[in-house]
Formats: sequence, structure tokens, C-alpha cells
Amino acid sequence: YFSTFCNTIFWRQVAAAGVFHQPGGMLAGISLFVAMTALTTALLCLALYRWTAKPLLTVLFVATALATYYMEQFTVYLNPEMIRNILHTDQRESLELLSTGMILPLLLHAVLPIAVLWWVRLKPTPGVRGWLLRGGSIVAALLVSVLAIGVSYQNVSSLMRNHPHLRYLVTPGNYLVSLARVAVDDGRPHARLPVGLDARVDVRPAGSKPRLLVIVVGETVRAQNWGLNGYHRNTTPELARIGVLNFPEVHACGSSTEVSVPCMFSAGGRHDYDAKRIKRSQSLLHVLDHAGIASQWRDNQGGCKGVCEGLPFESFANAEVKGQCGRGGCLDEVMLDGLQRKIQDTPGDLVIVLHQMGNHGPSYFLRYPPDQAPFQPACTTPELARCSQQEIINAYDNAVLQTDRFVASTIHLLEADDSHDDALVYVSDHGESLGEHGLYLHGLPYALAPETQLRVPMVMWLSPGMAGNRGIDMGCMQRQAAKPASHDNLFHSVLGLMQVRTTVYAPSLDLFAACEQAMPMTVSPTGG
Repeated sequence: YFSTFCNTIFWRQVAAAGVFHQPGGMLAGISLFVAMTALTTALLCLALYRWTAKPLLTVLFVATALATYYMEQFTVYLNPEMIRNILHTDQRESLELLSTGMILPLLLHAVLPIAVLWWVRLKPTPGVRGWLLRGGSIVAALLVSVLAIGVSYQNVSSLMRNHPHLRYLVTPGNYLVSLARVAVDDGRPHARLPVGLDARVDVRPAGSKPRLLVIVVGETVRAQNWGLNGYHRNTTPELARIGVLNFPEVHACGSSTEVSVPCMFSAGGRHDYDAKRIKRSQSLLHVLDHAGIASQWRDNQGGCKGVCEGLPFESFANAEVKGQCGRGGCLDEVMLDGLQRKIQDTPGDLVIVLHQMGNHGPSYFLRYPPDQAPFQPACTTPELARCSQQEIINAYDNAVLQTDRFVASTIHLLEADDSHDDALVYVSDHGESLGEHGLYLHGLPYALAPETQLRVPMVMWLSPGMAGNRGIDMGCMQRQAAKPASHDNLFHSVLGLMQVRTTVYAPSLDLFAACEQAMPMTVSPTGG
């Protein structure tokens, strides 16, 4: 049942890889089918006993039905990163994924087999004979799988070598193995490795204003639909009027929030990517803390992914602010509520992170006010398959407009602040697929993810005081913005902008370094 009815997307991808058109291709397909069935049998024989068989299979049928539905709808791969995304999805996001379109697939893939399952009467085989049958079944299943692969070894090994991510489409093994890996990796308690303990802030002239930097972490906005990048629709009119620095060629560290957010706030980034090391190390915010710079993470999404662990954090995901919160949660403007007071109450330098809900899909229509949606007709359901691609794009672009308004509003708030030298950096965590090549949403393995999921917008704004007192040539920055950049630049550019000196700082990755006018500086022994 699992091999035949729950792996249609796997078989489509195998066909798309051209396996069946090669010599011996049909035999390779049969070998794969037999091996999958045998391995699933071995797995079930290990887990199912008389008293656990029906309850456990019931859970597996439901989980597999859901996995099959979402894999079919959005072409997602259930690798450990995707399982981690699912486990960290909050209730609000989960509810948005429920729709009437799930009813028929769940009836066919879960309810029907569960009814048959509970109708069957299990007959016990007690004693040694039962254990011998179980052990023999497991050994026989493993032998059958080995023989099946051996019959078409060259074709099958070539397929898995050239398309290694196909294994994350084999259901239910994909989510079971990935879930086990996540449980092992995340279940080990660990203290974060310190980073930048030597961080110090450069001494400034007497009378200098403290510095305030706002980092806006965007959600699911892709560079291709960003008006400042030359998109045929003006989806960024407010930022265009302000005249921000726009970086049109920026690549994300990953195709999901779980990967990109920790990565962009890490010293290693994508160029030296090590997921375990990033997860177990302190972040940019901890380095700033070592230097004596206060920070706060204000969140309208699913948390800071460990980036702000042990540091001030405030969630607005369940806020109740009239005019800003409704059935789809709160608009991102809710994070500006009380922000001015927070700034005034914090002495010295301050870095604030605003983590957006942004363009989180598939319910793009919930990310903007209905009366501020010029692109019509827009898709108004999370079941993207029920909408035309243009309707999906219309809803998505309306949500990009809302991000434009939010970032512009944040800049206006900073413009009114005369107590600090202010700056803002906006960068999206990853992009999104909107139906191109049959792909939707995001989260594909990095090696397979298209440009739409990896190329993201980034803008910067510096107040005249910040640019002048930091000695930053804005004309030079305009030229710098035209060059390729990535999430790897964020960590080092923030340290450079805030004049934090530490051995983990890399000037070559600081976007401001090349445009910084020579100014005499000394290092404060007390952290500034």
C-alpha cells in the first residue's frame, strides 16, 4: 500500500530523471519498487507487535496521508531540514495549512485503509515460533531488497548518485528517518560555544550620539518580485521614494527560515557552512552583547531560531492590537507598537531585530489589509492548486507591497529619532516558488532549490548622522550595492557599522569597509 499509493511523486521524479528511457530502465523501476516494499516491510516488522500494530499503523496512515498530500501539493522534500521546519511551525501557521481540499486525499489515503486495518483480526503466534517468524521475515525482507537492487545495480546506483535527494520522496521512510535524525541531533543538550568574547567598541569623540540599528528580517520575499530590482510591477513605491540603498544580487544562506536565520547571524555563514556548529554557537547578537551593545528581538513569526537565546525577546504572534490583528494573526506593523518607548528607555548603543511574518505562504492573502490590494484577482485560499498562477502572484505581490509599507514606516520612525545615529538593514530570509516548474512555497534542499527560493532582496538606510559620523561615503555605497552579496555579509557588516572589533570580524565580508573614510580610532578597554 505504501509503495503503490503513497509514492506517486517519487515515481514521477524517477520518470522525469529519464530512468525508464535508459536500457534496462523498466527493470530498474521494478527493482526499486520491490526494494522499497521490502525495506518498508522490514521496518514495520521491527516496530509492529500484536498490541501496537493497529494503533501504530493508524498513526502511520494519517501521517503518511498528510505527507503525501503536501508533497503532491507543493513538491516538498521531507528531509531533516523540512521536518525541523514542520516541528517548529506554530499553531497559527499550522491552521493556515488546513483546507477542505485535504478531505478527499485523507479519506482515500487514511480513513479507508484505517477502516480495513481495524476490520482485520490479528492471530497471535506465541513463543519461539513467533520470534522466529518475525526474525525470518526481517532477514528475508532485507535479502529481497539487496537482491532487487543488485539486479539493476548500475541503473539504480546511478540514479541515487545523480539525484540523491530522491530518497526524501520515498514515503513513509523519508519522514521517519528524518524525524529520527532530528530527534538525535536536537535531543542532545549543549551549551552554546562562545563567539567573539574579545569584542570591543571603538572609542568615539566626546559628545557622540549612541547608535541605533534596526535589522528587519523579511520572510519569504524573493528578489524577482522586488520593485527596486526592476520588477515590472512597482511593489516598493515607498522605499523608492525614500531612496534606500538597494542590493539587487543577494543570495540567501538557505531556502527555509530554520536554515537561513541562524546562518545569517553566524560568523561562518554559507561559505563555511556547518549546520551543527551554527546551531551550537553564539550568534551576532551575542557578540554585540559581549561588546556591551544591547539588543532586542521583536518577533511576529516563529521565534528567533536560537539566535537570541538568553537575550531580550518579545513575541507579537498572539498580540491583540485593534486594526492590526485578526484571523490571520497580526500585520507586521504591530512590532512598531511601543518601539519608540523601548528606544528611549535603552541607554547607549542598541540593535533591534524585527522578524516579519512578511510573505509567509500559502496564505499570502492574510498578510495585507484587503483594502490595500491593488493586484487583482488575488488568490484567497491556501489551496494554491485552486488558483491560477497569476492569482497566486497577485496575492504574493500585494504582500510584498505590505512589506514595503512596513519597512518604510520603520525608517520614518528612525528619521524622527534625534537621540541616535540611526540605520536600518532589511534582508529577506529566503525566497519562494510560485508555481514555476510545478514548485510552490520553499524549503527545497539547497542543491536543488531554484533561484526563486535563494535570491532575496536587501536594502539599507543610514541617517545623515550615521553616515557622517561613521565616515561612510554614500556614493561609494551605491556602487558597492551593485555588486553581488549574500547573507554571509550581514554578520560582518553589522560589526563594522557598529565599530565592533573582534577576531571573528572579517573586513572582506563587511559591505561598509570599502567605503569607510580613514578616521583615527582607538579600542576601548572597557567595551565602549
